[in-house]
Amino acid sequence: MSQAPGNGGEAITITVKVNGKTYTHTIPPRMLLVHYIREVLGLKGTHIGCDTSNCGACTVILNGKAVKSCTLFAFMADGGEILTIEGISEDGKLHPIQEAFWENHALQCGFCTPGFIMNLYEFLSKNKKPSEEEVRRAIEGNLCRCTGYVNIVRAAMAAAEKMG
Repeated sequence: MSQAPGNGGEAITITVKVNGKTYTHTIPPRMLLVHYIREVLGLKGTHIGCDTSNCGACTVILNGKAVKSCTLFAFMADGGEILTIEGISEDGKLHPIQEAFWENHALQCGFCTPGFIMNLYEFLSKNKKPSEEEVRRAIEGNLCRCTGYVNIVRAAMAAAEKMG
């Protein structure tokens, strides 16, 4: 008999720091990180898009690296530090990437936006003056079905300038 996702085996306890706050929970061993973030922590900004790592809507920062949380088990983050879209603004002020998305009309329905922003968060933290081609390469793992990517690239370039 097959077991439902998130079940299987004895529950395990993990401790993670998410958006600066430490959490300890006992979870099923097969629980995906995206489900832990959304269902256990209640942070709904990380979206579930494709469940296959193709769309990037579930992108978060794990130990300084952008990862697709739909393809990682939550226990793999044990002892780690996670940053979600909810954690990048400071004192109620939008992060420069969020501001740039707003100012450059880089979103339509908004479903993919958190994944793009988190991917760009890591990319722009390492590449302060990217070329347009480098930005386009950096966002290859994120899909948007509403825009033509032009404004997303424009927003990334504006954010790089703001953050520079």
